[in-house]
Amino acid sequence: MNYTDTVSTDAAVIVPTYKRAEVLFERGEGMYLFDSEGKRYLDFAAGIAVTALGHADPEWVAAVSDQAALLAHVSNLYHTEPQVQLAQRLVQNSFASRVFFCNSGTEANEAALKFARKFVGKNFPEQDKHGIVAFHRGFHGRTIGALSVTANENYREPFVPLMPGVEFSTFNDLDEATARIGATTCAVIVEPVQGEGGVHPATQEFFQGLRALCDEHNALLIFDEIQCGLGRTGKLWAYEQHGVVPDIMTLAKPLAGGLPIGATLVTEDVAQAMEPGDHGSTFAAGPLVCRAAEVVFDRVAAPGFLQGVQSNSEYLMHRLRTLESEHIVEVRGAGLLLGVEFDQPVADVVATARDQGLIVINAGENVLRLCPPLIVARTEIDTAVSIIEACIDEMDLQ
Repeated sequence: MNYTDTVSTDAAVIVPTYKRAEVLFERGEGMYLFDSEGKRYLDFAAGIAVTALGHADPEWVAAVSDQAALLAHVSNLYHTEPQVQLAQRLVQNSFASRVFFCNSGTEANEAALKFARKFVGKNFPEQDKHGIVAFHRGFHGRTIGALSVTANENYREPFVPLMPGVEFSTFNDLDEATARIGATTCAVIVEPVQGEGGVHPATQEFFQGLRALCDEHNALLIFDEIQCGLGRTGKLWAYEQHGVVPDIMTLAKPLAGGLPIGATLVTEDVAQAMEPGDHGSTFAAGPLVCRAAEVVFDRVAAPGFLQGVQSNSEYLMHRLRTLESEHIVEVRGAGLLLGVEFDQPVADVVATARDQGLIVINAGENVLRLCPPLIVARTEIDTAVSIIEACIDEMDLQ
């Protein structure tokens, strides 16, 4: 099926929830994607911070192929070794004592919200502790619970009424958070780096303050690391940047290198509130996806890998900050999740960069988001920044 036929068929048979770019990708290799006409694109989006090892990584491909030939799915009614091995890796390398597996980021956040409600219901049954505090610009998913703690009115309005009891506070404003978090608060959910909301990192003071407030009011602190976790910030987990430990942490995007997975990591106290039948998932953490995730985790957690992410982050940040344009407001972010804020929409920059062989995406209307595979090299950073610079020059002439 050629490009024209694919696009026309897409329009006829797929629910129109995405406005897709005018390109048909057929394969990937390392840092590059190739379209149906053979054109090569340098990938600085990584499938929205998913393909941490790039495309068609040989070790990942071999693991998926070998496991597919053995066993792909049996459901969670039975034990499988890859699931247990992946859970061990996550527990042994984080604050958590236990893991619940699912299939996506929004499912991981749904589980986190349910676990929090169950925990307070079991431990504080006499108190009316159902409130959840989330933050403006935050994004936690599209299902009803996750959407309820997502602040963007454009996403929320068509589906109201949503889950009650949610209040929104200003990100990085500890005074306002102090006013909102209280005796009726069940949980606080926050991203260490807001991805979809414009690539805004949290401050250490803010995170330390949230931890103290949750401890004071017997509320659970949930860190959404779906986009910023597993090496993206240059640490294995983004919460390590601030030395603040959550009660629950959610993961998804990069964990299986492109296959669907989500994970909700919890302390033992939270886990003990749950019982068989409280939650579940048919497809979650099958042996195929867990074997893929083992490869990703082991590579990212290997000595030296994260130092490379940190070094390349510093270099990319430096290169972006040398860009000269009156339209650039700020360059910010953490690790290899960086945003360039402009004083006007960046849609034309995204489109022009794609025409010139670079894939970048936006994070809100005015922010250019760069989240390349974690294997990116400095030569590829130089290429990407040169293309962005050319796009900015074109913007300045308009």
